[in-house]
Amino acid sequence: MKIRKKNILIAITGASGSIYAKNLLEKLNDIKEKENLEISVIYSKTGKEVAKHEIGYDFVEKLNLKTYEDNNFYVPFASGSSPADIMVIAPCSMGSLGRIANGFSDSLITRAADVVLKERKKLILLTRETPLNLIHIKNMELISVSGGIILPASPSFYNKPTNIEDLVNTVVFRILDLMQIEINYKRWAEK
Repeated sequence: MKIRKKNILIAITGASGSIYAKNLLEKLNDIKEKENLEISVIYSKTGKEVAKHEIGYDFVEKLNLKTYEDNNFYVPFASGSSPADIMVIAPCSMGSLGRIANGFSDSLITRAADVVLKERKKLILLTRETPLNLIHIKNMELISVSGGIILPASPSFYNKPTNIEDLVNTVVFRILDLMQIEINYKRWAEK
C-alpha cells in the first residue's frame, strides 16, 4: 500500500525575514524522504525580491524545490479538493495577513491560505511587523478564530544562542513543532 505524502506548502511574502524561510526549507528538505514530505514553494513578487536582497541568492532554486508563481491558480492546492496539509507563510507581511483574514483570494498565496482554512488544515503565519496597530491585531484575531496560528518571529534565548543562525533556528524549530515534524534539537527545559 502506497502511503500518501504529507503536502507542505511554504509561502514567502515581502516582509523582512527571508532567513526564516531559508532555514525552514533547508531543514524540511533534509528530512523530506524520511518524513515522506512533498514540499512546494510560492514566492510573492516582492517576497522573491526581498529574499534575494537579504540572502544574496535564490535559496529555493538552490534547494531544487517545486515552485509556483503567485498568479497561477491552476495548481492542486488552489482547490479544496486538494489542499496542502500544512501551509506556512514565512515571513508573512501584514498586507498578506490582512487579505487572508478578510477573504481576499487575489493571489495563489491568499487563495491557498483560504483553502487551508476552509478545509480545516494547518495554517501558520510567521509575522514580522512591529509595532502592531489595531488593524493588524484585529486581522490576527480573525485568522486565529478561523483556525490559523499566528507565530510572531520572536526568537528565544533559553539556549544561549551565539550567532544569528542559532537565534533564527529557535523560531524555525518552533514552526517545526507546530507542524508536528520531529527534529532533534535541545528544548529550553532540557538540561
